[in-house]
Amino acid sequence: MIEVRSRLEGQTFQLYDLEQELKPLGYTIGGNWDYDHGYFDYKIDSEVGYQFLRVPFTSVDGQLDSRNTTVELGTPFLLSHKYQIGLDDHVHIGNFSASFDQFQEPQDKDATFPEEYIDLGKALVKELEAVLLD
Repeated sequence: MIEVRSRLEGQTFQLYDLEQELKPLGYTIGGNWDYDHGYFDYKIDSEVGYQFLRVPFTSVDGQLDSRNTTVELGTPFLLSHKYQIGLDDHVHIGNFSASFDQFQEPQDKDATFPEEYIDLGKALVKELEAVLLD
């Protein structure tokens, strides 16, 4: 994980408005959100695992699944997930939840971030600052 310092840190936005600005740029709300925090993810590459720019946010007014929720942005960071090749060795036959959870455990959920994408990640943060703050 590589933090990218930004003027976005500590800025507050209506979550709905933020989504309307970021989705056309290629950002999605990551699947691991909770009622009080979540992440906007931008997939940079997926050749050997996945490389993301991740922008964390926390609720300052309301829960994330309710209307008019205000969120505060945290420090953006670059993250790499390297997934296993082949079968997941943690699957339990007869496990009811396995029929719904078909994703493999990451081989390395905090893999080294490829050097060639660091400048791109920093440029993406600058683009976000221009879109959201200028």
